[in-house]
Order: sequence, then structure tokens, then C-alpha cells
Amino acid sequence: MRIGRGPAALLAGALGFALVGCASNDATAPSAAGSASSGTPAGQPDANGDGKVMIGVLSPGDINDNGYYESFVVGAEKFATEKGWQVIKRGNVPPTEALSAARALCQQGVDMVALGASELKDAIPASEEPVCANTSWYVPSSENIQQSPRVTLSSDDPNQSMLAAGYATGLVMQQKNATKAGFVTGMEADFSVNAAKAYKAGIRMVVPNATLVTTYTGDFNDSAKAREAVQAQISQGVKVIYPYLGGATDAAAKLANTGGALTLTPGTDRCDSTDPRFDISVIFDPGAYFAAALELFAKGEMTLGTTKKWQLGVDPYPAVKICNATPEQTQKMDAFVADVASGKTDTAATVAKLGS
Repeated sequence: MRIGRGPAALLAGALGFALVGCASNDATAPSAAGSASSGTPAGQPDANGDGKVMIGVLSPGDINDNGYYESFVVGAEKFATEKGWQVIKRGNVPPTEALSAARALCQQGVDMVALGASELKDAIPASEEPVCANTSWYVPSSENIQQSPRVTLSSDDPNQSMLAAGYATGLVMQQKNATKAGFVTGMEADFSVNAAKAYKAGIRMVVPNATLVTTYTGDFNDSAKAREAVQAQISQGVKVIYPYLGGATDAAAKLANTGGALTLTPGTDRCDSTDPRFDISVIFDPGAYFAAALELFAKGEMTLGTTKKWQLGVDPYPAVKICNATPEQTQKMDAFVADVASGKTDTAATVAKLGS
């Protein structure tokens, strides 16, 4: 999922998350925003000189999931509409089809290819093929992506955001006198295993004797498998469940609500959501990160072959928010974030010590 993970001031208003209608996950025709026949405004990044700016977006998940995958597309379309650009988007792209899907975007004349998550990293070799000549690429990066000459990577440190998520969970568990938490995710991959470790370590910073039940369903988007995992954890006495999922997030959270377990978000701020309800928002919003990259792209300042690393307490995102925090919880959370930002808390060392 990660979890992607630009001027900081841009981000606060970069993502308007009120959606109008639903997008299909199938490949779309160019959407929005301006007519190609009118020509590209001066200074716009029309890399291939065809008179229009087109952004191509590929997502491995459901682009109507009310969460991580959808926010990436919403961020692109909002920015593109404001600029008079066009967007081609496709959701539910299997990793095995990533390379061919990227080539298809290039054949349609896009100026940028953006991958919605690092699961589609197998598309990246197309960035150096003739079919994609002159295109820029944007990829949210996890630890398993190597830098490529035509790709801008956007990265954050999962140890920071997941340790903070665990710390916030620990504060809530302490208030509830709870000692058992749950983590439901998809594939048992390096990034999901490491996320669970960091989450456990954060909880144990507050509740030293806490235990974490981790379930790998094998699929971030399969709601039936997610519900089965949540039900099993509730039956084991879990009081807080983190659905670290994609399209299955809401199904898992709704069942957790029914079972009386507290829940967290995997990427976006949904403290205002009532169906399902979330108690902690863990915000590593890919749409906001992407909007920052598009702003630089529009100015001709997006440097290919580089990585932007977002830091907790330094940049607006990542961030963690307890939805109905007590003053004491807010004070402790702020102090934790400040210690991470200053380097006083060594997140990697803390995860190694407490996350096993």
C-alpha cells in the first residue's frame, strides 16, 4: 500500500475529498478539463508537443475505495481541472499487467505516468523505452524501488508513521484498559510485515505488555477475507483493529464497529466518517503527495531521478490524529511527534527493540 510515500504550504488545500459521482476502474477516456484544440497555455508541461497536457494514472486498487487508492486519483483530477489538463485513469491493475498498461498510456500521448502505489513497480522499465520517450514518471515509493532516471519517487519512512499510529493506539488502549490490538492486512510482503512491527512497537511505548494479533489475508481488496479476519480477531478479544487495507477497508471497519473494536484509517483523514467510524486517522495521503509533485511538474521544477522524503513533524504529512482526543492525549501525541522530528526518538531503533 505505501505508501508513498513540493512545497509544504501547498498541501493543506491540495486535496478536496468531497467526491461527485463514481469513477470506473476500467481505463477511461481523457477526462476534464480544457480542449486540446485551444492549444496548451504558455509554460505548461506539454512534453510531447501535441498541444495538450495529459496525466496517466494507474492504480493497483479500487479507485472508488473511499481511501488510499481513491485519494490518489482525486488529487490528480482536482489539480488537472484547475490547470485545464486531462487525466486518463485505470484502477484494479494487476501487477502482472503493469508494464503493458503503462505502455498503453504512453501510446495515448500522456506527458506523465503516475503509479498509484509501489505494487505496480514492474511498469517502471517502460519509462526508458521509446514508446514512453519524453514522459515524466511519478511513483510513491516503498523500500523496494530503485531510483530510475526518468522517475520521481515520493517516499516517507513507514517506521515514523506506523510507530506514531501505534503510539496513538497505545494512548487509546491505555484509556480503555485494553492490552490486545489487531492488525489486518493483505499480502505478507516486506512492507506490510514491517508496518505491523512498527505499529506494535508504538503501542508498546505506552502499553508495555500489549500484544498484537496480525492477520495476512493475502488480498488488500477482498472484503470477505477482511471480514473473516476481523471476526476472528474480535473473537480473540481484540479491542482495537487496524485495517491496513485497500478496497476492503470499509468492510473491515464496519464489522469492527459492530464488534465494539476501535479502528484506524490506512492513509486518509476520516475522523468525520460515520459509516464506518474511525477512532484514529493515520494520514499518509497519496493524493496530497501527488498534488505537490504535480505543482512542481506544472512549473517545470519536478526533478526526475530524485526522491522526495516526507517526514513526520517536519512536513504536513505524514501525520496521526486521534479523532476525539482528550487534552492529555493531544499533549502526549504532540510531544511524541516533536521527539521524532527532532531525532530525539530513533524510530528504527525503537521498532527493532519493541516490535519483535
